[in-house]
Amino acid sequence: MVRPSLDKHHPEIFKSYLATARTVRSAARDTGLDRRLLELVNLRASQINACAYCLDVHAKAALDNGETYRRITLLPAWRESNLFDAREKAALALAEAVTLITDETRRDEAFNWASNHFTKDQISALNWTVITINAFNRVSVLSQHKVRHDD
Repeated sequence: MVRPSLDKHHPEIFKSYLATARTVRSAARDTGLDRRLLELVNLRASQINACAYCLDVHAKAALDNGETYRRITLLPAWRESNLFDAREKAALALAEAVTLITDETRRDEAFNWASNHFTKDQISALNWTVITINAFNRVSVLSQHKVRHDD
């Protein structure tokens, strides 16, 4: 069975998601969150959701915004790595908690941790970032978006 490509069958909905993503990125920037941190959050959620297409897109964006290949490689083991600072770890914990939303204990711990490093506006922007990437992960996985080979 061939799955429908959601972005092609209802392009107006997909365009509204793209507009939402731009609004979320702008709101996050306005709170002082840097793009590199946001891309780490996007990558972590995309890893959990096994979205190859989004992993490819956001790994490139992370590298373009100063992230290192080494840290991207170690991202699944961020808790055990000394390459991520406490603020980044708090954001990654939040990304995991929002992505794995049914774990209330994880969610409470992540919000408490995040409140030590971020303002309420920043936590809200981080949440919106994770909510948005989770939506795109689902669209891409369900639509079977393929990673493009670089020529």
